[in-house]
Amino acid sequence: MADEFMKGLTIATAGGLGWMVLAGWYRTSSFESAAQLVEPVTVEGPDLFNGIAIALMDVLLWFAILGAFTFWVLIPLGRELRASYSERRSQ
Repeated sequence: MADEFMKGLTIATAGGLGWMVLAGWYRTSSFESAAQLVEPVTVEGPDLFNGIAIALMDVLLWFAILGAFTFWVLIPLGRELRASYSERRSQ
């Protein structure tokens, strides 16, 4: 169980850090504003690298959420269900 927890924590940390860096670049117009990291995306000149970074920002957010959920909930639940099923079959 500790192995799954560390994998989920690593995914959540790496994905969250990547999202925060990109959101700080693209979703913060001013550091004096009260709505940092949640403003609409502001791009001065649309080009390929800005498009990739904006798409990667959303991918990293969902990677952090779903990756942690997978290792903290789905894998342990699957192991418990498999153990319960094999216990019932052996009786």
